Amino acid sequence: MIFITAKFRVLPEHADRWPDIARDFTEATRAEPGCMWFDWSRSIDDPTEYVLVEAFRDDEAGAAHVGSEHFRAARRELPPHLAATPLIINANIDQDGWSELGEMSVDQAGSGSGS
Repeated sequence: MIFITAKFRVLPEHADRWPDIARDFTEATRAEPGCMWFDWSRSIDDPTEYVLVEAFRDDEAGAAHVGSEHFRAARRELPPHLAATPLIINANIDQDGWSELGEMSVDQAGSGSGS
């Protein structure tokens, strides 16, 4: 799988509207057959920073994403709302989804296993 994390620094005047600004791109990407997830989070320390966590099934799915019309549209439409070029970590990993974080295991009753 291709696992990507990107940080987007949004201009302050657009920060509260960023989910709406990126909505078409987000929805179109999530609809791609090779997209495993495409999730935005807002930083709790910096309200102008959004973090995108995304994954694609394989190199072919990643190439289809970058070659899509909605990706080209995002390249035109999103940068005017940004304060800086996004930062990215992109890695191919031998995994096909999320794994549990065993160090914070939660039992069926909903409480942590503690130590």
